[in-house]
Amino acid sequence: MAVSFIRVDDRMIHGQTCTRWALEYPCDGLIAVNNAAAANPVLKAAYKSASGKKTFVWSLDEFAAKCEKVLASKDNYFLITKNPIDMEKILVQQGFQPGIKTVIIGPCNDRPGATKLGNNQSITQEEAQALENIQNAGYSVEFALLKEEAIGNWTKFRGQFGFH
Repeated sequence: MAVSFIRVDDRMIHGQTCTRWALEYPCDGLIAVNNAAAANPVLKAAYKSASGKKTFVWSLDEFAAKCEKVLASKDNYFLITKNPIDMEKILVQQGFQPGIKTVIIGPCNDRPGATKLGNNQSITQEEAQALENIQNAGYSVEFALLKEEAIGNWTKFRGQFGFH
């Protein structure tokens, strides 16, 4: 398997991602997909130095072009996006088949127009639609900053956004 873990985290790459989650899921490297970060050399360098692991920071288009190489790799990668909308583009619109069916939603900042689901886990209506689409594509969507701090599956929260 080339993708061992799928996560949405508004900080993308930080120590918690690399140390705590790597204990649960084998990881040789990280692939962060975000158009803004991929276009910013300073941000890209910061993310690459944050993990201590092989790290790629790609735009959505770069990921689409390279995703088959990821699947063919002998290494295990974490696939991380900054928001649910980008993850939905990868898993649903691009049809990427990572071989695993769980998406972990980590930190999503509290911000205007977002509904607070848990500690540092708030999503907007647009992000809720993306999560609904991901679930409808056959994925389990779990909210967890850390594994032991999971607050539940998308099915628990979707009614707050008008999904039944």
